[in-house]
Amino acid sequence: QVQLVESGGGLVQAGGSLRLSCAASGSVFRILNLGWHRQAPGKQRELVAAITTSGSTNYADSVKGRFTISRDNAENTVYLQMNSLAPEDTAVYYCNAKFRAYEYGYWGQGTQVTVSS
Repeated sequence: QVQLVESGGGLVQAGGSLRLSCAASGSVFRILNLGWHRQAPGKQRELVAAITTSGSTNYADSVKGRFTISRDNAENTVYLQMNSLAPEDTAVYYCNAKFRAYEYGYWGQGTQVTVSS
């Protein structure tokens, strides 16, 4: 069982930055593939960024060049650095961890990010 706890959300003006953190419990962090997803009101949840066990990353087109995902295996934490935030980035951001790509995996409780114009 893996428990995930997100933090770092908040209210920021357009053009600003936030860094989200997701701390994981347990001793299997190194073998987890990790991702950040978001869900805006009235919209489906979407993948924002992902990082594999080897450190390979991929991003949604809408955040490429603005967001950076990283992981610290020593701290059991995955981060999402968000720069040049825009109102359309407003959503609840969720951390996800899974052993295999096809799994539903484990989810955090979410953290709200609100970007004002």
